[in-house]
Amino acid sequence: MLTAVLSVAGSVLGLARDQALARLFGAGRETDAFLVAWTVPEFAATLLIEDGLAFALVPMFSLALARRAQGTVPGDPVRALVAATLPRLTLAFAAAGALVVAAAPVLVRALAPGLPDHALAVDCTRLTATCVVSFGLAGYCSAALRAHRRFLAPAAIYCAYNTGIITAMFVLGGRWGVRAAAVGVAVGGLLMVAAQLPSLAGQLRHPDGRPDRRRLRFRFPVGFRFRFGFRRDEGAGAAPRTSTATATVAPTPSAGATAGTNAPHRGTAEQETPAPRTAPRAADTPARPLALALLGTVLLFALCRQSQVLIERFLASGLPSGAISHLNYAQKVAQIPMTLSLMLCTVTFPVVARAVADGDTERARARVERDVALAAGLVLLGTATVVACAPQMVQLLFQRGAFTAADTAATAGVMRVYALGLLGQTVVGALARCYFSAGRANWYPLGAMAVGIAATAGAGAWAVGPWGVSGIAAANAAGITVTAALLVAGTGPRSVPVRVRRVLGDLARPVPVAVAAAVAGALVADRLAAPGVSPAVPLAAGAAAVVGVFAVLAPVLGVRGAVPAVESVRRSLRPVTRRLPHGRISLRIRFPLPRRLPPGARPRRPRKSRGSRRSR
Repeated sequence: MLTAVLSVAGSVLGLARDQALARLFGAGRETDAFLVAWTVPEFAATLLIEDGLAFALVPMFSLALARRAQGTVPGDPVRALVAATLPRLTLAFAAAGALVVAAAPVLVRALAPGLPDHALAVDCTRLTATCVVSFGLAGYCSAALRAHRRFLAPAAIYCAYNTGIITAMFVLGGRWGVRAAAVGVAVGGLLMVAAQLPSLAGQLRHPDGRPDRRRLRFRFPVGFRFRFGFRRDEGAGAAPRTSTATATVAPTPSAGATAGTNAPHRGTAEQETPAPRTAPRAADTPARPLALALLGTVLLFALCRQSQVLIERFLASGLPSGAISHLNYAQKVAQIPMTLSLMLCTVTFPVVARAVADGDTERARARVERDVALAAGLVLLGTATVVACAPQMVQLLFQRGAFTAADTAATAGVMRVYALGLLGQTVVGALARCYFSAGRANWYPLGAMAVGIAATAGAGAWAVGPWGVSGIAAANAAGITVTAALLVAGTGPRSVPVRVRRVLGDLARPVPVAVAAAVAGALVADRLAAPGVSPAVPLAAGAAAVVGVFAVLAPVLGVRGAVPAVESVRRSLRPVTRRLPHGRISLRIRFPLPRRLPPGARPRRPRKSRGSRRSR
């Protein structure tokens, strides 16, 4: 829950950052110049934090953790991986940052040939180039911590990043103008690294990793639960180990006790055991270093995906001033539902990678299918809200200071068109992870993304003339939808073998629900919108109408995850007194556990002691 709160807080601070940029500098030539330089941190975040480097490093750390748990490799595989990869990657990040600084004039002219203020864009690009190093180190720390199932520090990095940018704009904006935002990017990148270093250092200080836990639960209808937690210390070739068993007795509500029936007191035992492995474990294969082919495919895929922004700004640079700013603000707001829906896939990506490393393809497939279905439902709910209430959102967020009513109308129109591609963006983000979860080079996602980019470029060049920025946004939606369709069709031997028909059904069922919810929300928001009314009122009413229609129609049409979501909300609203948290008793008993045997070995039969013979 705290991880989700921090992720949402980072998105909210991102909106506050865009609000500050719009209020201080408006949507003119200076803002356009900064947004061209903003391409550098956008690309760096995608390549080094969100998608690219994480797709390569999370499976590698998961594999190292699996080997550490087995104890089949001498030394600590996780520390060996860090020692082998971190220094080389740091040098590569520094070299790439220096190259961006040196080639800033050429880069700006290539990105936006029709930009009025070329010199300002070059200055901002050189200031933001420092984020190549800081984002690279932040992405490395995030990948390592996510593989260790530590999500708190990675979720806080965008809070630190956006705080640095906002502070720099307000402190230095009056003296340096829009260059203060570029300085804030450099400061925010350093804060991202500082937010994660203590947590990563704490994980590396424990060479034995997190101990495995097996739980044996005894449940009794009278209202007591017994939990035995076995704590196993891992180590290669160690002597017979001792473990601690913790028994917890706590009163729990039972069906029989609540109903007042005199049911017999029969205990049931359930033991949490891992699912059977259905494929050879990747952890049994010899260790391999950071493969250049894997890193190349991952980075090229992320680069190709992010190049949609380059195409948009290249096409918009020939339009009147403010077009790039309208595209930027519309994209930032419209992509919030996608960011929130993909939080689930980001958290579960280490689970999928660990399942693939253990050879448990059934568990990996079930996890990917469930994530895609839930992410699709969430993003379509957000899409309906964006389409229904786009003018009120933009007016409430940005219309103040140098951001005028005309800018609000242009940004809202573009935002509604952008929202049409959110489902495709979510599917691409969710399925790309399963293509790279095995830690091997895979060229198919790059090919699918290249086809989508070609579709975006062709459609954008054709549509920018008659429709301007709205045509560019429509081309973006069309191109990413083509890529999503190719990724769904290519699943199977190239990635986690998901069931394509089931995935397509899960993606199709929420679409009519989202259309009906968007129509209802738009009618309510337009009905309440008036010159003297705050935009917050129609926005709240329209969003409530969207959520209400979605909540009613989703279970009727069989949207996957709708019924469990309603059930979880219902359970969370139960009275606290029914949970009965008091009366817990903990007992600790130490006893030896048998050594984990290698595959194929037979356990030895224990020798009978003299005392047992005498008892006979």
